[in-house]
Amino acid sequence: MLLSLEEGSFLVKLARTAIEKFLTEGVKITPPPQTPQRLFEERGVFVTLKRFPSGELRGCIGYPEPIMPLVLATIDAAISAATKDPRFYPLTPQELDSVTVEVTVLTPPEPIDVPPQQLPRAIKVGRDGLIVRCGLASGLLLPQVPVEWGWNEEEFLSQTCVKAGLPPNCWLDPRCKFYKFQGQIFTETEPYGPVVEEKIS
Repeated sequence: MLLSLEEGSFLVKLARTAIEKFLTEGVKITPPPQTPQRLFEERGVFVTLKRFPSGELRGCIGYPEPIMPLVLATIDAAISAATKDPRFYPLTPQELDSVTVEVTVLTPPEPIDVPPQQLPRAIKVGRDGLIVRCGLASGLLLPQVPVEWGWNEEEFLSQTCVKAGLPPNCWLDPRCKFYKFQGQIFTETEPYGPVVEEKIS
């Protein structure tokens, strides 16, 4: 179920407000009264922060599975992307006007039930995101990541393994399970700027 640009813009602005309120007042906001009803449906979501104008990653955390209402998951993911991504130090209030906020709303992950050698043909760069689960290890890469890095399908599979802390060729191990999903991306064009829906291809 695709969201409208208006609904996507609402989520991006909500994510920024959640970060701002948490960093400046220590407050976790609740969904405002004007929240569109569709945004209370359970959906997976990721919030990504990028330095402006370089586009360098500054934080990215989310919920792969539809386990809570989208509006609540967005608030949680936004605060976590700003303060709990272990790859970065917590965002400071002074950085708010030098990062852009991006919200990716996910479809439910689908298992890819093919033999390992056929995995590259079962996915498509520019359309799919990937999750790998192997024992206690798991990793996820959003659909936009292989496009940004210029990876082909095999490289995408390998890098998803690496994200999980596994060897790059773990995708050839039948014990490792892969799932694919799609994402609808809404992003600020500049800090506090207009929101656009970003198409990946």
